[in-house]
Amino acid sequence: MEASRPIGVFDSGIGGLTVASAIHRQLPEERIIYFGDTAHLPYGEKSHDAIRYFSLRISRFLLERDCKAIVVACNSASTAAYDVLLEFFQDKAIFVNVVDPLVQAALEVPHQQIGLIATHATVQSGVYEKLFSRADPSASLKSLATPLLVPMIEEGFVHNDISRSVLETYLSDPRLKDIDVLLLACTHYPLIRPEIEGHYGGTVRVLDATEYTARALRDALATRNQLSPKKTDADHFFVSDYSENFARTTRLFYTESIFLERCNIWSDH
Repeated sequence: MEASRPIGVFDSGIGGLTVASAIHRQLPEERIIYFGDTAHLPYGEKSHDAIRYFSLRISRFLLERDCKAIVVACNSASTAAYDVLLEFFQDKAIFVNVVDPLVQAALEVPHQQIGLIATHATVQSGVYEKLFSRADPSASLKSLATPLLVPMIEEGFVHNDISRSVLETYLSDPRLKDIDVLLLACTHYPLIRPEIEGHYGGTVRVLDATEYTARALRDALATRNQLSPKKTDADHFFVSDYSENFARTTRLFYTESIFLERCNIWSDH
């Protein structure tokens, strides 16, 4: 029965559904409870203290629903709040973030100059720099905040002239000159990965965290003998604020039809 408990996944909005979708593909027997804090998005523009507060409350919500593991499917929360979550809850569930799997994946491919695009909060945290310098002091990381990409994607401006123009502006920035690997350090960015790869024409290896995070979760569950033998119930998808736009946008992020249920943990509890 322990292994049949659900996996919690949370993000500041619905971008983390790209991670949930990867988990669904790699671990089809696992039941997912997703929470998107759409009342407070985007976390990338919030203070670290605010992100920690939101992450602690959401994790408590997921633990109250008996989650055996919690995936922090948000780079801003992974960088600002992950250590605090472990401090409070590591004896209650397995925790996986989206930063460590991406760093490990980058170190396993040939590289000289690594580029990174992310929200302001992720870039300003310096977490990626710290992890790379600790794992490989010779690694050179160039980071660029790209704050327009999240609202652009959530408004559905992908694979068109607007998205191509914004990406051209960002990816041509001198700070990303001469890179041979680019890390997409935001769970929204996999949706525009084909356009990013097209910009570089195969000269830059582009990596995002979705599949690597799902793999890290699978390994962590397997190590603790917590892989579910059979799916026992339907997945649930909660958001703290609801709009028709969120419902429409989920089709971009998740491969199957899902229903978003409003559950405002900030006022309902």
